[in-house]
Amino acid sequence: MSVAEFIGDEVTAAGFRLCGIDVQVTNGSDAASLIRQACERASLVLVGSTAVQDLSSSERDELLARISPPVLVVPDVRGTSDVPDIVSRIRKQLGMLE
Repeated sequence: MSVAEFIGDEVTAAGFRLCGIDVQVTNGSDAASLIRQACERASLVLVGSTAVQDLSSSERDELLARISPPVLVVPDVRGTSDVPDIVSRIRKQLGMLE
């Protein structure tokens, strides 16, 4: 079992690879299956923000709600995709957002 695994674009993956993290480069259509496989192998799954954009809303919600292993969205190096604002979503669900 690997400690952490990154799924995302090739450029961002290169940086995580240099840190010793196992990486999987996605072409977009295989993002969901790569993330599911990583969840079976790793203790922590990092997903690039561009890879998250390729998921459906329900798949994204399911992944971000995982407790074991935790799935975190990290910004890509190029800054082309935003990281989902999970804090606002939680506040809205709890009725704390106006």
